[in-house]
Amino acid sequence: MISNIIFTELIRFGVDFVVSVPSSLFKNLLDMLDKAKGILHVPVTREEEGVGIAAGAYLGGKTPALIMQNSGLGNSINALASLNMVFKIPLLILIAQRGGKGETIPAQIPMGKATPALLDAIGIPHYTPKNAEQIPEAFERAKSSFHSNKVPVAVLIEMELMKNEENRSY
Repeated sequence: MISNIIFTELIRFGVDFVVSVPSSLFKNLLDMLDKAKGILHVPVTREEEGVGIAAGAYLGGKTPALIMQNSGLGNSINALASLNMVFKIPLLILIAQRGGKGETIPAQIPMGKATPALLDAIGIPHYTPKNAEQIPEAFERAKSSFHSNKVPVAVLIEMELMKNEENRSY
């Protein structure tokens, strides 16, 4: 199950504080985080709220991650650019990349196409594993950027990669 691989990579990354906005693609992962010992999971209602909370957690000594769908990237772009990028506050962003192959909701497609370019525009490195075997490498590359550049980094998990997850409802 992809959620198990991602959960393992979050642990290897050193994540001990997770902020999330609900995502059907990450339902199983979010359930795992709720039960995890040593990781504080804080659900929020908006992505930019999560950026601020995660920044505070980092300044308090935590290694934060923000989990969201790519549709929320538009909501958080200003906070990421004007807070994290300016003040060198790293953040691991795990993005459910909607809008690609097999997408059934037309409203997801525009942001799906725009997500990589938006991340590039504000200087956030991003990695998109194409299969389960590439997930550890994507997280390792993100971890290197997180620690060496002190900027947010994103790992995009495409909808197609999550197709075999149990309990999905999207």
